[in-house]
Amino acid sequence: MILLPALAAGLLVGFGWARWHDRPYQPPQMKYLWLIFISFLPQFAAFYLPGISQRLAHSSLGLLLPFSQALLLAFAWLNRKLPGMLILLLGTALNFTVITANGGFMPISPQTAGHLVSQEVLMDFQPGDRFGTKDILLLPQDTRFEWLADRFLPPAWSAYQVAFSLGDVLIAIGIFLVLAYQETQPKESLPVR
Repeated sequence: MILLPALAAGLLVGFGWARWHDRPYQPPQMKYLWLIFISFLPQFAAFYLPGISQRLAHSSLGLLLPFSQALLLAFAWLNRKLPGMLILLLGTALNFTVITANGGFMPISPQTAGHLVSQEVLMDFQPGDRFGTKDILLLPQDTRFEWLADRFLPPAWSAYQVAFSLGDVLIAIGIFLVLAYQETQPKESLPVR
């Protein structure tokens, strides 16, 4: 996932910039952080805890990801004045659009999926099958907003191979900017009356 390196890089740059200017690192003053926790909790339970995914109907699982994305959209909107948050908001909106338009899962093409698993494994999947945790295997011509799907891959030399979307790229840039930004000018003090 490209979001963790963006988070780490943003913190590193933010701490470095603050240190360079001989100031303590000032984390962004985000409101409604509980929305992030609430949005992630159902996803974690349904997609990562063993057995739960198999017990829930496909249609129920298809509601969780759009619900999660909607909560993240609300969080980004409520914090839109922070530097970088509008880019994060745009990325989340793009992911919400493609996920909602494709039955509640992020589409991935067989060609992209073929870079992540062997051809023997890929032959076990049919279009419309869930692929991985949150993706659904769809032919490009059957994918709504195909240009927003999980279609990008890290360089072949990277040890960690995962597909990601344009929305993910914008979210990663937004996270980096939110965490890296540090004010360097002292705030003007209010006149004393």
